[in-house]
Amino acid sequence: MSDTVLDVGDLRTSFPSAEGRVDVVDRVSFDVGAGETVALVGESGCGKSMTALSIMRLVPKPGRVEGGSIRVGARDVRTLPVAEMRRVRGGDVSMIFQEPMTSLNPVQRCGRQIVEAIRLHHPESSEEARRRARDLFGEVGIPDAEARLDAYPHQLSGGMRQRVMIAMALASRPKLLIADEPTTALDVTIQAQILELLRTLQREHRMAVLLITHDLGIVNEIADRVLVMYAGRIIEEGGRRDVLARPGHPYTRGLLRSLPGVVERGARLEEIAGVVPRPSEWGAGCRFTNRCPLAFDPCAGTEAPRVEVGARHVAWCHAAARDEGGRS
Repeated sequence: MSDTVLDVGDLRTSFPSAEGRVDVVDRVSFDVGAGETVALVGESGCGKSMTALSIMRLVPKPGRVEGGSIRVGARDVRTLPVAEMRRVRGGDVSMIFQEPMTSLNPVQRCGRQIVEAIRLHHPESSEEARRRARDLFGEVGIPDAEARLDAYPHQLSGGMRQRVMIAMALASRPKLLIADEPTTALDVTIQAQILELLRTLQREHRMAVLLITHDLGIVNEIADRVLVMYAGRIIEEGGRRDVLARPGHPYTRGLLRSLPGVVERGARLEEIAGVVPRPSEWGAGCRFTNRCPLAFDPCAGTEAPRVEVGARHVAWCHAAARDEGGRS
């Protein structure tokens, strides 16, 4: 698309193991357009957050990005000097995290932290930056903004702290917002408010949003497109309605069948047996094989083929390829 904000191609991020370095993010490719929300979905340990950290060039050592491209606009941020990457990080690209208390400085007032974020990327005086911070607090729905600027993070509720993090992320007017499980620690009412806030801000600013979550209910509320990730790889992608209404991969079906409201009233919720395998346990074939109810001979030893489930909706699955509806 001509207005692509983020374009990730064949991204590989590795960590050392007893067997040598293993790719915990393995040949991942996707894009996000201006004003679009793309949800990256999967269980804990599948590589979602590491994908986000790779994009931000914040992979903790001894991990490292081994290959691929990460283009923000016209620039491949993998090749940028450190100083220039710092300007991109928090400038063109901002990130909000699952738990604000791990990101906010507990001994600095919230307003000061926002002011520092503003002045890092814009040549404004302290007074101008504080006015901008107050406006941002109002924009993200923090009441009595002037007083809350002087509050410490521990003096705010979880929902208010998350709003502070969103205000900080918006301080530089980013083109791309990466939201890593932004509502997990919040109750249902506050969660709905934060999701509605993200939708509103996105419409107003035409931001691209990469939403990282394990919750398909949230995906149904906010996403335009869905990427389903398992054991370091994208295994299905497509429009939200297509993926949720007609999932092509058995793993996606399993995630949906474990959701209240998706199964029939009175029916038992299903579970996906087992856990995501460790990278050292990944074989040559489909990494979902040992948990898949549809697994058959080729699955364990042969890499899954790309199958067109529908228009702009694909899955990587031997069972889907075997299905008469699949077109490889």
